[in-house]
Amino acid sequence: LLVRSDGAGQLDVRITIKTDDEALIYMRYEGIVAGDALPRVLGGEAVPPADYYFRTTPYFETSSDKYAWLNKIVAVGVGQVDLSKGWVGYKVYEVG
Repeated sequence: LLVRSDGAGQLDVRITIKTDDEALIYMRYEGIVAGDALPRVLGGEAVPPADYYFRTTPYFETSSDKYAWLNKIVAVGVGQVDLSKGWVGYKVYEVG
């Protein structure tokens, strides 16, 4: 997370997801975390997600036939975070 001079947090993330059936999915995304509550969020306070803006643009890559459809979509993610628990969660939606 890069906190910019305007106070917004800029995300640049790359992860590999292992599914329940052992498939590997590479996910990368950029995003923005912003709002007056951002310092509280970054300070580890559990802040309701309605109190800050957390949006991402995930892209997926996989060689799994079962999940190959992910290679061909555009998606947006709505995130929330609770650093006191070391937890970040997303709801990811296909655009279209």
